[in-house]
Amino acid sequence: MMKTTILILMLLVVQLSWAQNSDPDSVRGFNRDKVFIGGSLSLGFANNQFAAGVNPFIGYSLTNWVDAGVVVNYNYNATRDYPFFNDRIKQHTYGAGVFTRIFPVRFLFIQGQIEQNFINIRYNPSGGGLKERYSRNAPSLLVGGGYTTGRQPGNDRGFFYLSLLVDVLKNENSPYTDNQGRIIPIIRTGFQTPLFRKRNL
Repeated sequence: MMKTTILILMLLVVQLSWAQNSDPDSVRGFNRDKVFIGGSLSLGFANNQFAAGVNPFIGYSLTNWVDAGVVVNYNYNATRDYPFFNDRIKQHTYGAGVFTRIFPVRFLFIQGQIEQNFINIRYNPSGGGLKERYSRNAPSLLVGGGYTTGRQPGNDRGFFYLSLLVDVLKNENSPYTDNQGRIIPIIRTGFQTPLFRKRNL
């Protein structure tokens, strides 16, 4: 499923790039004014579960209604009462991925994001038992949508956004599922701004 999803996204990017270059009003080749940077914060809550993270990114506006980019992430996840009462699991997740955002209107978007995550886990049993440490890795496919303060192609100003994403792969090692394999909704709020375009005062 992962390979199929990656192939579909790659074909979509190629098609969108071709469509852009076929537009007589578009600038052919690389246009640095379309490069943007940004970042987000994320929070997730479930029964005895807490998750938080940061996600800086850099990207490129493929068309007036599609953005794509590369993201790195750090996530912290804490679980209590698993597998026994008052046991605690803490995990630190580092990863990277690619994303695509489609804007049907300037203040709403849908998003798909593929990540590969590397996870370091520490298990603290209740009663002062022997602590355990181990590592995992997991792919994730985050899908969802969000709201922005207004993405306007050609505008030299950035915008804030709020999104809700879920990991539809539900890998057993995913940082976006709880200890029962249930999806943890991820709420992200962030900012996106042009990297090179001159700012109007």
